[in-house]
Amino acid sequence: MKIPADLKHKPVIVSEDYDKIDGRRVDSDAKGLSLGLAQWNERGIVDISAKVWRYTGEKWSRQSEELPLHRVLDLAILIVKAKKVFKERYHQNEKDYPNYPTLDRIGLQGGAMNISVCEDNQFIGGDMDLFEAALAKDDEIISERLNVLGGLLNELKAG
Repeated sequence: MKIPADLKHKPVIVSEDYDKIDGRRVDSDAKGLSLGLAQWNERGIVDISAKVWRYTGEKWSRQSEELPLHRVLDLAILIVKAKKVFKERYHQNEKDYPNYPTLDRIGLQGGAMNISVCEDNQFIGGDMDLFEAALAKDDEIISERLNVLGGLLNELKAG
């Protein structure tokens, strides 16, 4: 199912059809994950938000939810992949990605998390620039958490 690009949250990096790999909740109402421009942005202040897109069967829901641990990890995977894509952005362009706008396909649960640029966002070029600037602005706090996570994962692996 396509994530809507015309609501207040503006998706930039998306994983659609998430319901097919949503942990034990295969075919859940969580239809996608996205990283994009936050709906609470004000002129001159841009934040990035992560969103789990839920569909009630009739409309897209604004319902808040607690995130199961696997979704938090799936979002972490999406964040790391987005950081990697934007880090490499100056060294590559769209033609360097053979399956553009698909950025990656990460195997999970016998399926895959497909990660791509949201082509349905009519302002994707500008929104990617804004996303990249906000990502750079928050690089210290994001990288700090990723370093902590990496260290904890190494500890878990070693233990």
